[in-house]
Amino acid sequence: MIRQAQEAVRRYLPRGGGKGLALLGLVLVAFWGASGFYRVQPDEQGVVMRFGAFNRTAPPGLNYHIPWPVESVTTPRVTRINRVDIGFIGTPEVGVVSGRVQPSRDVLAESMMLTGDENIIDIDVAVFWRIRDAGEFLFNTRNPESTVKAAAESVMREVIGRTPIQPALTEARAQIEQDVRAGTQAIMDQYNAGIEIMQVQLQKVDPPPQVVDAFRDVQRANADRERLRNEAESFRNDIIPRARGEAERIVQEARGVRESQIARASGEAARFTSVLTAYQSARDVTVRRLYLETMEDILRRNPMVIVDDRLQGVVPFLPLGDAGNTPRALQGSSSSVPTTRPAPLPPSGAPGGPAVQGRIQPGATR
Repeated sequence: MIRQAQEAVRRYLPRGGGKGLALLGLVLVAFWGASGFYRVQPDEQGVVMRFGAFNRTAPPGLNYHIPWPVESVTTPRVTRINRVDIGFIGTPEVGVVSGRVQPSRDVLAESMMLTGDENIIDIDVAVFWRIRDAGEFLFNTRNPESTVKAAAESVMREVIGRTPIQPALTEARAQIEQDVRAGTQAIMDQYNAGIEIMQVQLQKVDPPPQVVDAFRDVQRANADRERLRNEAESFRNDIIPRARGEAERIVQEARGVRESQIARASGEAARFTSVLTAYQSARDVTVRRLYLETMEDILRRNPMVIVDDRLQGVVPFLPLGDAGNTPRALQGSSSSVPTTRPAPLPPSGAPGGPAVQGRIQPGATR
């Protein structure tokens, strides 16, 4: 049989079969060597395996590897965005991270989680990831999607377990997404999975359907409480500064009155001291001056008319209609109207001066 095969080959080869066989071998070797060229697309990364074991990665573009069976190449798409759903089953695939995923069916075993204040919350999560290192992705993880889902669900339950239900439903959503993304990425790096977590989106964060109406009532009560608290804070912020300002004004006025009284008392004391000093140095002059100042003050506050005793025929006038406001006029010689005389000045030898002649009627007008 071997001889028949050799004869069949000789019939097809021209004369000089040794040279033709060598030429054919060279052509076959050339084709085998040329089969080692391969192209990696921009959204791919080449993974070269030598005898089935990972050897190296190749960048996008034209590359070369030792042909089969020595080396082989796999080119997974590393820029493709993959999605893992937790708590629901959504649309099959998405190519971008933006936009919310529309859930088609809830998976209550995954979505029901316990919060930090021991309440139950229904959460749907979408995790977006891509291949960061193709070599690690292909050789360090057996089921990448299941690994990402299990890690993200574990981290989500941990984060929700230390977060109260009220912040989880309102202002803490963005923080929860960041914490879950960071925790899942840390697990992927620990596994050397070659996976990058791009984004974590909370699709739905609600209380269980059985208690959603009661929970909404609680939310409305909390909103009313916050509104009343804000109104009280606003009133406090308005009334307290005003009261403090009024108190400060009263204190300043009291201080002003105190300083004024102290200054007045100090002035009076200084004046008395100066008068005492003048009296001790010149008693006669000081007594006379004090007498004149006292009489001037008395006469200024009590209007009077001084009538000479020698003046006759003065008719008394009593304005009864304006008796409370108009002073009285008196006749010097009339016996029905009493007259008074001013206190005489001390004689020239004693403190004071000569006496003033005439009669004085307090409260009279000219």
